[in-house]
Amino acid sequence: MLSTADALATLLGAATPVALAGRGTETLPTLDALNRVLTADVVSPLDVPPMHTSAMDGYAVRVADLAQGSRRLPVSQRIPAGHAPQLLAAGTAARIFTGATVPPGADAVVMQEQTETADGDVTFLHTPKAGEWITAQGADIRNGSVILPAGTRLTPQALGLAASVGCATLDVARRLKVAVFFTGDELTMPGEPLRPGAIYNSNRFTLSGLLRNLGCEVTDYGIVPDRLDATRATLREAASGHDLILTCGGVSVGEEDHVKPAVEAEGRLAMWQIAMKPGKPLAFGAVRRSEVQTQTQTQANADEAFFIGLPGNPVSSFVTFLLFVRPFVLRLAGATHVSPRALSLRADFTQAKGDRRNEFLRARVNPAGGLDLFPNQSSAVLTSTVWGDGLIDNPPHHAISAGETVRFIPFTELLY
Repeated sequence: MLSTADALATLLGAATPVALAGRGTETLPTLDALNRVLTADVVSPLDVPPMHTSAMDGYAVRVADLAQGSRRLPVSQRIPAGHAPQLLAAGTAARIFTGATVPPGADAVVMQEQTETADGDVTFLHTPKAGEWITAQGADIRNGSVILPAGTRLTPQALGLAASVGCATLDVARRLKVAVFFTGDELTMPGEPLRPGAIYNSNRFTLSGLLRNLGCEVTDYGIVPDRLDATRATLREAASGHDLILTCGGVSVGEEDHVKPAVEAEGRLAMWQIAMKPGKPLAFGAVRRSEVQTQTQTQANADEAFFIGLPGNPVSSFVTFLLFVRPFVLRLAGATHVSPRALSLRADFTQAKGDRRNEFLRARVNPAGGLDLFPNQSSAVLTSTVWGDGLIDNPPHHAISAGETVRFIPFTELLY
């Protein structure tokens, strides 16, 4: 079995970004580019702010006028934000508001709380230093600087940053096209009668939601019968027009587990089984496209669609998606940073015995800032994924003592 680090390296090493592989970029309005990945640097065409601005409501002055001992100056102009000022005459002050352009000649702003006004004049109770309460031109962004490099996944604040330099559109990778299907004759959809021996297909809802969180275009082939021929036929159909085929269930070695032999018949497997708990049976490879399909493809690797097969237990499929599918999808989209950030937190529990595999334990942060462990770590207990705040990454053979520091990956780092 591969270690989790080696397995992830295998996946990421195979994930050529769609834009680099010639498989498509698009230009979107900046307002519509949330969570997409930039394919070109965003270079600022201007300074931000584009002029010296006031950081406070107050009065713009020449420091030399107040340094000479004069405390009372006439107000020569009023400058709201968005209005062009005039040259500040020596021996006068300008009423100015937050965000307004500092008038030529002024070199400081005195906040209004440090002044008194009467009869059109202003008396200063404070002697400013040069530059006080002035935001200098280009203090945030310099003309010609790269503010968002290619490979950036666009957050709301990144969209705001692009807009702040006047970008109305952005060049981004197209959405990844992912086909999903689920195997298991025991699976039943919510709303249907639950026959003896059947279970509801929770994985369909979890995995589809996770893929949509990542901005993928999802084609759902539903539940595929536990037959080799049906599995092979669905793989062939799904290979057309999709970047990735994601399956759930059927990747173990039982007589009714048909996904692994189906992929080997329709393509290739590069990896199978990972030394982790939950989620050992995880498969990675590719499915061939038919000759007719590849004639319509012009991109690199056009003759194959990537394949990832997840285990069927709901927690196993959830955890393996977060740790392997998510970074693989982000890298395919061209994202530079795909690894979640982890925290070092205190364990407020004891686990007397470690597993031989790398464990990912469902836990949550308690009011004291430590971690509580969900009492049942079975891969069938989906409740733990809602109760928990994230995963403890516990090395093989490692027992955990109360008070020790552990590596904790919050779900907020893994779900989007």
